[in-house]
Parts: sequence; structure tokens; C-alpha cells
Amino acid sequence: MQNILAVTDKAATHIKQLMRQREKAALGVRVTLKTKGCSGMAYALEYVDEVASKDECIQDKGVTLYIDPAAVLFLVGTEMDFDDNVLEPGFVFKNPNEKGRCGCGQSFHV
Repeated sequence: MQNILAVTDKAATHIKQLMRQREKAALGVRVTLKTKGCSGMAYALEYVDEVASKDECIQDKGVTLYIDPAAVLFLVGTEMDFDDNVLEPGFVFKNPNEKGRCGCGQSFHV
């Protein structure tokens, strides 16, 4: 079975940094998809204070990610990276399931 999500070293380092900076300790980070933008879906991240019973748990490179069960099928084989570009830093998802992205790059469809 193919992994749902893999994390690059850069993404793991940035997640660890965010977890250290948060005032309240978190169990990990949840990856989900939200309806957004002109293409329909956008990646969303949030701290996990309480695990949802059906979340998929992934531990990779020292970070714990919880995957929303509704997002699993759309994320299989995805790589989560971090781009530290000075003008627009952020997490980048390389998802083989994407069929297209909107012009601004904020949303995608499968």
C-alpha cells in the first residue's frame, strides 16, 4: 500500500519549529482539505489538541501528522515540503492526484 503522505526534511524541521513556538503543547498537526478557491479544494493545516477517532496517524521524521479521513483518498502519494522563499514562504504539497490548479495556485482539483 502506498503511503498517504510523506514529509520532507525541510517540512519536518518547520513543523517542529512551529510546535516549539506554540504556547500550548499540541499532539501534532492535522492535514485536511477545505472547499476553497476557483478549483475547489485547498490544503489546510491545524494543530491537534485532541485526536479525532477516525484520523489516520502518520509519524515521519520526528513529526506526527493526523490526516482527516475525508482527505485520505485525495492525498495518497503526496509529499509535503516547505518552501522558505522570502516573498511567500509556506508548505508545498506535491500531489500526484491533482488534475489541475487555479491560476493563483491556492486551490486544486482531482
